[in-house]
Amino acid sequence: MESASKAFAALPKEKLRHACIGVGGMGGHDLQNFKSHPNVEIVALCDVDENILQKAAELVPGARLYTDWRELLKKEKNKIDSVNVTVPDHNHFIIAMSAIKAGKHVYCQKPMCHDVAEVRVLTQAAIKAGVITQLGTQIASSIGDRTGVQWIKEGIIGKVKHAYLCSNRSGIAGYRLEGPRPVQGQEVPSGLHWDNWIGTAPMRPYAPSIYHPAIWRAWQDFGTGWSGDIGCHIFDAVWKGLGMTSPISVVAEVQKSWKDSPDRRADTWPQGNHITWMFPGNDRTASKTLPVEWFDGEFYPPEEVRALYPGEKYPEEAAMLIGTEGALLIPHGGTPVLLPESKFKDHKRPDLEERNHYHHFVDACLGGPKTESHFAQTGPMTEAILLGTVAIRVPDTVLEWDAVNMKFPNYPDAEKYLRRTYRKGWQVDGFS
Repeated sequence: MESASKAFAALPKEKLRHACIGVGGMGGHDLQNFKSHPNVEIVALCDVDENILQKAAELVPGARLYTDWRELLKKEKNKIDSVNVTVPDHNHFIIAMSAIKAGKHVYCQKPMCHDVAEVRVLTQAAIKAGVITQLGTQIASSIGDRTGVQWIKEGIIGKVKHAYLCSNRSGIAGYRLEGPRPVQGQEVPSGLHWDNWIGTAPMRPYAPSIYHPAIWRAWQDFGTGWSGDIGCHIFDAVWKGLGMTSPISVVAEVQKSWKDSPDRRADTWPQGNHITWMFPGNDRTASKTLPVEWFDGEFYPPEEVRALYPGEKYPEEAAMLIGTEGALLIPHGGTPVLLPESKFKDHKRPDLEERNHYHHFVDACLGGPKTESHFAQTGPMTEAILLGTVAIRVPDTVLEWDAVNMKFPNYPDAEKYLRRTYRKGWQVDGFS
Protein backbone atom coordinates (compact mmCIF):
# COMPACT_ATOMS: atom_id res chain seq x y z
CA MET A 1 0.00 0.00 0.00
CA GLU A 2 2.82 2.41 0.89
CA SER A 3 4.63 1.90 -2.42
CA ALA A 4 1.36 2.44 -4.27
CA SER A 5 0.78 5.74 -2.48
CA LYS A 6 4.34 6.81 -3.19
CA ALA A 7 3.98 5.99 -6.87
CA PHE A 8 0.64 7.82 -7.05
CA ALA A 9 2.15 10.95 -5.51
CA ALA A 10 5.08 10.91 -7.93
CA LEU A 11 3.04 10.56 -11.14
CA PRO A 12 3.48 13.57 -13.46
CA LYS A 13 0.16 15.28 -14.21
CA GLU A 14 -1.02 18.12 -16.44
CA LYS A 15 -3.34 19.40 -13.69
CA LEU A 16 -2.84 19.33 -9.96
CA ARG A 17 -6.05 18.48 -8.12
CA HIS A 18 -5.74 20.45 -4.91
CA ALA A 19 -7.64 20.75 -1.62
CA CYS A 20 -7.36 23.75 0.69
CA ILE A 21 -7.61 22.91 4.39
CA GLY A 22 -8.18 26.18 6.20
CA VAL A 23 -9.47 29.08 4.08
CA GLY A 24 -9.76 31.94 6.57
CA GLY A 25 -7.06 34.49 7.40
CA MET A 26 -3.78 33.27 5.93
CA GLY A 27 -5.79 30.43 4.38
CA GLY A 28 -7.54 32.92 2.14
CA HIS A 29 -4.17 34.19 0.94
CA ASP A 30 -3.01 30.63 0.28
CA LEU A 31 -6.23 29.85 -1.60
CA GLN A 32 -5.79 32.86 -3.88
CA ASN A 33 -2.19 31.90 -4.69
CA PHE A 34 -3.02 28.31 -5.55
CA LYS A 35 -6.04 29.45 -7.54
CA SER A 36 -3.84 31.76 -9.62
CA HIS A 37 -1.74 28.88 -11.01
CA PRO A 38 -3.07 27.90 -14.45
CA ASN A 39 -2.47 24.19 -13.86
CA VAL A 40 -4.22 23.92 -10.50
CA GLU A 41 -7.77 22.70 -10.10
CA ILE A 42 -9.05 23.38 -6.60
CA VAL A 43 -11.57 20.63 -6.10
CA ALA A 44 -12.25 20.80 -2.34
CA LEU A 45 -12.28 23.34 0.47
CA CYS A 46 -12.35 22.74 4.21
CA ASP A 47 -12.81 25.03 7.20
CA VAL A 48 -14.28 24.56 10.65
CA ASP A 49 -16.15 27.87 10.28
CA GLU A 50 -19.03 27.55 7.81
CA ASN A 51 -19.25 31.33 7.36
CA ILE A 52 -15.61 31.49 6.28
CA LEU A 53 -16.05 28.39 4.16
CA GLN A 54 -19.00 29.83 2.24
CA LYS A 55 -17.10 33.04 1.43
CA ALA A 56 -14.21 30.97 0.08
CA ALA A 57 -16.61 28.80 -1.91
CA GLU A 58 -17.71 31.88 -3.86
CA LEU A 59 -14.18 32.09 -5.24
CA VAL A 60 -14.14 28.46 -6.36
CA PRO A 61 -17.59 27.54 -7.70
CA GLY A 62 -18.14 23.80 -7.74
CA ALA A 63 -15.53 22.94 -5.12
CA ARG A 64 -16.71 20.29 -2.67
CA LEU A 65 -17.05 21.67 0.87
CA TYR A 66 -16.09 20.14 4.23
CA THR A 67 -15.94 21.25 7.85
CA ASP A 68 -13.85 18.24 8.94
CA TRP A 69 -10.50 17.59 7.26
CA ARG A 70 -10.76 13.89 8.17
CA GLU A 71 -13.90 13.56 6.08
CA LEU A 72 -12.21 15.42 3.23
CA LEU A 73 -9.21 13.09 3.14
CA LYS A 74 -11.47 10.04 3.31
CA LYS A 75 -13.92 11.09 0.60
CA GLU A 76 -11.38 12.80 -1.66
CA LYS A 77 -8.71 10.12 -1.34
CA ASN A 78 -8.66 9.31 -5.06
CA LYS A 79 -9.75 12.76 -6.24
CA ILE A 80 -6.92 14.99 -4.99
CA ASP A 81 -3.15 15.09 -5.44
CA SER A 82 -2.20 17.72 -2.87
CA VAL A 83 -3.36 19.77 0.10
CA ASN A 84 -2.32 22.91 1.90
CA VAL A 85 -2.54 22.94 5.70
CA THR A 86 -3.35 26.48 6.83
CA VAL A 87 -4.79 26.07 10.31
CA PRO A 88 -3.60 26.90 13.84
CA ASP A 89 -0.24 25.34 14.72
CA HIS A 90 -1.55 22.68 17.09
CA ASN A 91 -3.28 20.81 14.25
CA HIS A 92 -0.51 21.03 11.63
CA PHE A 93 1.03 17.66 12.42
CA ILE A 94 -2.09 15.53 12.55
CA ILE A 95 -3.43 16.91 9.25
CA ALA A 96 -0.13 16.93 7.35
CA MET A 97 0.79 13.46 8.62
CA SER A 98 -2.58 12.06 7.58
CA ALA A 99 -2.22 13.59 4.12
CA ILE A 100 1.30 12.22 3.69
CA LYS A 101 0.15 8.75 4.74
CA ALA A 102 -2.48 9.03 2.01
CA GLY A 103 0.26 9.82 -0.53
CA LYS A 104 -0.64 13.49 -0.96
CA HIS A 105 1.77 16.35 -1.59
CA VAL A 106 1.71 18.84 1.30
CA TYR A 107 2.14 22.59 1.54
CA CYS A 108 2.10 23.43 5.26
CA GLN A 109 2.13 26.84 6.86
CA LYS A 110 4.93 27.68 9.27
CA PRO A 111 5.91 26.56 11.76
CA MET A 112 5.72 23.04 10.39
CA CYS A 113 4.38 21.73 13.72
CA HIS A 114 3.63 22.80 17.27
CA ASP A 115 6.18 20.52 18.95
CA VAL A 116 9.75 19.38 18.31
CA ALA A 117 8.84 15.68 18.32
CA GLU A 118 6.11 16.24 15.74
CA VAL A 119 8.56 17.93 13.37
CA ARG A 120 11.02 15.06 13.56
CA VAL A 121 8.37 12.45 12.76
CA LEU A 122 6.70 14.49 10.00
CA THR A 123 10.03 15.17 8.30
CA GLN A 124 10.93 11.50 8.30
CA ALA A 125 7.46 10.52 7.04
CA ALA A 126 7.65 12.98 4.13
CA ILE A 127 11.07 11.71 3.07
CA LYS A 128 9.96 8.09 3.29
CA ALA A 129 6.75 8.70 1.33
CA GLY A 130 8.55 10.60 -1.42
CA VAL A 131 5.86 13.29 -1.59
CA ILE A 132 6.52 16.92 -2.53
CA THR A 133 6.50 19.28 0.44
CA GLN A 134 6.83 23.00 1.01
CA LEU A 135 6.87 25.02 4.24
CA GLY A 136 4.94 28.29 4.09
CA THR A 137 8.00 30.53 4.26
CA GLN A 138 6.92 32.55 1.25
CA ILE A 139 9.78 35.06 1.45
CA ALA A 140 12.26 32.19 1.05
CA SER A 141 11.39 32.21 -2.66
CA SER A 142 11.95 35.96 -3.01
CA ILE A 143 14.92 37.40 -4.87
CA GLY A 144 16.04 39.07 -1.65
CA ASP A 145 16.31 35.92 0.46
CA ARG A 146 17.78 33.88 -2.39
CA THR A 147 20.38 36.59 -2.95
CA GLY A 148 21.26 36.45 0.74
CA VAL A 149 21.66 32.68 0.59
CA GLN A 150 23.92 32.92 -2.44
CA TRP A 151 26.13 35.61 -0.89
CA ILE A 152 26.56 33.60 2.29
CA LYS A 153 27.53 30.51 0.32
CA GLU A 154 29.99 32.54 -1.77
CA GLY A 155 31.71 33.77 1.40
CA ILE A 156 31.44 37.45 0.42
CA ILE A 157 31.71 38.56 4.06
CA GLY A 158 34.27 35.89 4.92
CA LYS A 159 33.70 33.34 7.64
CA VAL A 160 30.60 34.06 9.74
CA LYS A 161 31.26 34.78 13.42
CA HIS A 162 27.80 35.63 14.77
CA ALA A 163 24.19 35.93 13.62
CA TYR A 164 21.58 38.30 15.05
CA LEU A 165 17.92 37.72 14.13
CA CYS A 166 15.05 39.95 15.16
CA SER A 167 11.33 40.54 14.82
CA ASN A 168 10.49 43.77 16.60
CA ARG A 169 7.28 44.56 14.74
CA SER A 170 4.70 46.28 16.90
CA GLY A 171 1.02 45.41 16.95
CA ILE A 172 1.15 41.96 15.35
CA ALA A 173 -2.38 40.57 15.38
CA GLY A 174 -2.66 37.38 17.35
CA TYR A 175 -0.12 38.13 20.07
CA ARG A 176 -1.44 41.00 22.15
CA LEU A 177 -2.66 39.07 25.16
CA GLU A 178 -1.82 40.07 28.72
CA GLY A 179 -4.40 38.45 31.00
CA PRO A 180 -5.07 34.84 32.00
CA ARG A 181 -7.49 32.46 30.32
CA PRO A 182 -11.19 33.46 30.50
CA VAL A 183 -12.94 31.83 33.47
CA GLN A 184 -16.12 31.15 31.50
CA GLY A 185 -16.75 30.63 27.84
CA GLN A 186 -19.68 31.66 25.67
CA GLU A 187 -22.06 29.86 23.37
CA VAL A 188 -20.38 28.67 20.20
CA PRO A 189 -21.66 30.66 17.19
CA SER A 190 -23.80 28.86 14.65
CA GLY A 191 -21.68 27.30 11.94
CA LEU A 192 -18.46 27.06 13.98
CA HIS A 193 -17.44 23.45 14.58
CA TRP A 194 -15.59 24.07 17.82
CA ASP A 195 -14.57 20.48 18.53
CA ASN A 196 -12.84 20.32 15.15
CA TRP A 197 -11.10 23.63 15.80
CA ILE A 198 -9.78 22.42 19.17
CA GLY A 199 -8.59 19.18 17.57
CA THR A 200 -5.54 17.75 19.36
CA ALA A 201 -5.49 20.43 22.08
CA PRO A 202 -7.22 20.25 25.48
CA MET A 203 -10.87 21.21 25.22
CA ARG A 204 -11.40 24.88 26.07
CA PRO A 205 -14.72 26.77 26.17
CA TYR A 206 -15.31 29.09 23.25
CA ALA A 207 -14.36 32.72 23.90
CA PRO A 208 -14.86 35.33 21.15
CA SER A 209 -11.79 37.23 19.96
CA ILE A 210 -9.58 35.21 22.30
CA TYR A 211 -8.97 31.98 20.38
CA HIS A 212 -10.76 31.88 17.01
CA PRO A 213 -10.11 33.65 14.78
CA ALA A 214 -7.76 36.20 16.30
CA ILE A 215 -5.40 35.52 19.17
CA TRP A 216 -4.76 31.74 19.20
CA ARG A 217 -1.04 32.26 18.54
CA ALA A 218 -0.55 33.71 22.02
CA TRP A 219 -1.75 30.53 23.77
CA GLN A 220 0.55 27.59 24.43
CA ASP A 221 -2.29 25.18 23.64
CA PHE A 222 -2.59 26.40 20.07
CA GLY A 223 0.34 28.55 18.95
CA THR A 224 4.10 28.76 19.29
CA GLY A 225 4.42 32.43 20.19
CA TRP A 226 6.23 35.16 18.34
CA SER A 227 9.54 33.34 17.87
CA GLY A 228 7.87 30.13 16.72
CA ASP A 229 5.69 31.87 14.17
CA ILE A 230 8.01 34.49 12.67
CA GLY A 231 11.27 32.67 13.38
CA CYS A 232 10.90 30.38 10.38
CA HIS A 233 10.95 33.43 8.08
CA ILE A 234 13.98 35.14 9.59
CA PHE A 235 16.02 31.98 10.10
CA ASP A 236 15.52 30.57 6.61
CA ALA A 237 18.21 32.31 4.53
CA VAL A 238 20.75 32.05 7.34
CA TRP A 239 20.05 28.35 7.80
CA LYS A 240 20.35 27.53 4.11
CA GLY A 241 23.26 29.83 3.42
CA LEU A 242 25.37 28.44 6.24
CA GLY A 243 24.27 24.82 5.86
CA MET A 244 23.32 24.67 9.54
CA THR A 245 22.51 21.55 11.53
CA SER A 246 21.01 20.85 14.97
CA PRO A 247 22.14 23.18 17.77
CA ILE A 248 24.36 22.16 20.65
CA SER A 249 22.49 24.24 23.24
CA VAL A 250 19.79 26.86 23.69
CA VAL A 251 18.90 29.37 26.42
CA ALA A 252 16.15 32.01 26.67
CA GLU A 253 15.69 35.31 28.45
CA VAL A 254 12.04 36.40 28.59
CA GLN A 255 9.72 39.26 29.43
CA LYS A 256 9.92 39.78 33.22
CA SER A 257 6.19 40.36 33.75
CA TRP A 258 5.47 37.00 32.10
CA LYS A 259 8.19 35.18 34.02
CA ASP A 260 6.86 36.53 37.33
CA SER A 261 3.24 35.49 36.60
CA PRO A 262 2.47 31.78 37.26
CA ASP A 263 -0.92 32.09 35.52
CA ARG A 264 0.53 33.53 32.34
CA ARG A 265 3.47 31.10 32.32
CA ALA A 266 1.04 28.18 32.50
CA ASP A 267 -1.08 29.31 29.55
CA THR A 268 0.42 31.97 27.30
CA TRP A 269 3.64 32.89 25.53
CA PRO A 270 5.64 35.95 26.58
CA GLN A 271 5.61 38.98 24.31
CA GLY A 272 9.34 39.50 24.62
CA ASN A 273 12.10 36.93 24.13
CA HIS A 274 15.85 36.78 23.68
CA ILE A 275 16.92 33.29 22.62
CA THR A 276 20.52 32.18 22.05
CA TRP A 277 21.43 28.98 20.24
CA MET A 278 24.93 27.59 19.95
CA PHE A 279 25.36 25.71 16.68
CA PRO A 280 28.26 23.55 15.54
CA GLY A 281 30.53 25.41 13.15
CA ASN A 282 31.50 24.33 9.64
CA ASP A 283 33.64 25.55 6.75
CA ARG A 284 31.51 28.71 6.44
CA THR A 285 31.94 29.81 10.07
CA ALA A 286 34.87 31.44 11.82
CA SER A 287 35.11 28.96 14.69
CA LYS A 288 34.01 25.54 15.88
CA THR A 289 30.75 26.98 17.15
CA LEU A 290 28.35 29.64 15.89
CA PRO A 291 26.19 31.73 18.24
CA VAL A 292 22.80 32.73 16.83
CA GLU A 293 20.64 35.17 18.79
CA TRP A 294 16.96 35.96 18.40
CA PHE A 295 15.29 39.16 19.66
CA ASP A 296 11.59 40.11 19.75
CA GLY A 297 9.22 42.31 21.71
CA GLU A 298 11.16 44.41 24.20
CA PHE A 299 14.48 42.74 23.34
CA TYR A 300 16.53 44.27 20.52
CA PRO A 301 19.81 43.38 18.82
CA PRO A 302 22.82 45.08 20.47
CA GLU A 303 23.22 48.78 19.65
CA GLU A 304 26.61 48.20 18.05
CA VAL A 305 25.03 45.69 15.66
CA ARG A 306 22.18 48.02 14.71
CA ALA A 307 24.72 50.82 14.22
CA LEU A 308 26.25 48.90 11.32
CA TYR A 309 23.15 49.67 9.26
CA PRO A 310 23.54 53.06 7.53
CA GLY A 311 19.81 53.69 7.14
CA GLU A 312 17.73 55.94 9.36
CA LYS A 313 16.09 53.05 11.21
CA TYR A 314 17.24 49.47 11.67
CA PRO A 315 14.74 47.06 10.03
CA GLU A 316 12.11 45.73 12.42
CA GLU A 317 12.59 42.20 11.08
CA ALA A 318 15.96 41.10 9.77
CA ALA A 319 18.97 38.83 10.01
CA MET A 320 22.43 40.36 10.46
CA LEU A 321 25.46 38.15 9.91
CA ILE A 322 28.85 39.34 11.14
CA GLY A 323 31.74 37.93 9.14
CA THR A 324 35.50 38.21 9.17
CA GLU A 325 35.44 40.45 6.08
CA GLY A 326 32.23 42.41 6.58
CA ALA A 327 28.55 42.01 7.44
CA LEU A 328 25.36 41.05 5.65
CA LEU A 329 21.92 42.38 6.53
CA ILE A 330 18.91 40.45 5.17
CA PRO A 331 15.72 42.46 5.87
CA HIS A 332 12.55 40.37 5.94
CA GLY A 333 10.94 40.84 2.55
CA GLY A 334 13.58 43.37 1.52
CA THR A 335 16.87 43.71 -0.33
CA PRO A 336 20.04 42.32 1.28
CA VAL A 337 22.80 44.82 2.06
CA LEU A 338 26.54 44.11 2.24
CA LEU A 339 28.26 46.22 4.89
CA PRO A 340 30.13 48.48 4.94
CA GLU A 341 28.53 49.63 1.71
CA SER A 342 31.68 51.44 0.58
CA LYS A 343 33.66 48.21 0.61
CA PHE A 344 31.11 46.27 -1.44
CA LYS A 345 29.75 49.05 -3.69
CA ASP A 346 31.03 47.32 -6.84
CA HIS A 347 29.77 43.87 -5.92
CA LYS A 348 27.12 42.78 -8.40
CA ARG A 349 23.88 41.15 -7.37
CA PRO A 350 23.02 37.74 -8.82
CA ASP A 351 20.60 37.69 -11.74
CA LEU A 352 17.62 35.83 -10.29
CA GLU A 353 14.09 35.46 -11.62
CA GLU A 354 10.98 36.24 -9.60
CA ARG A 355 9.42 33.13 -8.07
CA ASN A 356 6.03 32.48 -6.49
CA HIS A 357 6.45 30.16 -3.50
CA TYR A 358 3.08 28.49 -4.06
CA HIS A 359 3.56 28.09 -7.79
CA HIS A 360 6.98 26.58 -7.19
CA PHE A 361 5.29 23.91 -5.05
CA VAL A 362 2.71 23.25 -7.76
CA ASP A 363 5.38 23.01 -10.45
CA ALA A 364 7.35 20.54 -8.33
CA CYS A 365 4.22 18.41 -7.85
CA LEU A 366 3.82 18.38 -11.63
CA GLY A 367 7.38 17.17 -12.17
CA GLY A 368 9.33 20.45 -11.96
CA PRO A 369 12.39 21.37 -9.87
CA LYS A 370 12.60 20.67 -6.14
CA THR A 371 10.81 23.11 -3.85
CA GLU A 372 12.61 25.91 -2.08
CA SER A 373 11.47 24.89 1.43
CA HIS A 374 10.98 21.12 1.36
CA PHE A 375 10.60 19.37 4.71
CA ALA A 376 13.96 17.56 4.56
CA GLN A 377 15.55 21.00 4.75
CA THR A 378 13.09 23.02 6.80
CA GLY A 379 12.30 20.25 9.29
CA PRO A 380 15.66 20.47 11.12
CA MET A 381 15.41 24.27 11.05
CA THR A 382 11.92 24.18 12.58
CA GLU A 383 13.18 21.78 15.25
CA ALA A 384 15.84 24.29 16.24
CA ILE A 385 13.35 27.15 16.34
CA LEU A 386 10.91 25.17 18.48
CA LEU A 387 13.74 24.26 20.86
CA GLY A 388 13.66 27.99 21.53
CA THR A 389 10.04 27.69 22.68
CA VAL A 390 11.13 24.92 25.06
CA ALA A 391 13.85 27.19 26.45
CA ILE A 392 11.27 29.96 26.91
CA ARG A 393 9.37 27.73 29.35
CA VAL A 394 12.49 27.22 31.49
CA PRO A 395 14.03 30.69 31.15
CA ASP A 396 17.62 31.52 32.08
CA THR A 397 18.59 27.83 31.85
CA VAL A 398 21.14 26.61 29.31
CA LEU A 399 19.70 23.45 27.76
CA GLU A 400 22.27 21.11 26.25
CA TRP A 401 20.72 19.33 23.26
CA ASP A 402 21.31 15.72 22.22
CA ALA A 403 19.69 15.83 18.79
CA VAL A 404 20.08 12.14 17.98
CA ASN A 405 18.25 10.97 21.10
CA MET A 406 16.11 14.12 21.49
CA LYS A 407 17.21 14.66 25.08
CA PHE A 408 18.43 17.47 27.31
CA PRO A 409 21.19 15.60 29.19
CA ASN A 410 21.71 18.39 31.73
CA TYR A 411 18.03 19.20 32.28
CA PRO A 412 15.69 16.24 31.63
CA ASP A 413 12.71 18.08 33.17
CA ALA A 414 12.48 20.22 30.02
CA GLU A 415 11.87 17.16 27.84
CA LYS A 416 8.17 17.21 28.73
CA TYR A 417 7.88 20.24 26.43
CA LEU A 418 9.11 18.33 23.37
CA ARG A 419 5.68 16.77 22.74
CA ARG A 420 2.11 17.13 23.94
CA THR A 421 -0.47 14.58 25.04
CA TYR A 422 -3.26 14.77 22.46
CA ARG A 423 -6.91 14.96 23.42
CA LYS A 424 -8.74 11.64 23.45
CA GLY A 425 -10.04 10.75 20.02
CA TRP A 426 -7.38 12.83 18.24
CA GLN A 427 -4.37 10.58 18.70
CA VAL A 428 -2.07 9.72 15.80
CA ASP A 429 -1.28 6.03 15.33
CA GLY A 430 2.30 5.25 16.25
CA PHE A 431 2.96 8.70 17.73
CA SER A 432 0.64 9.99 20.42
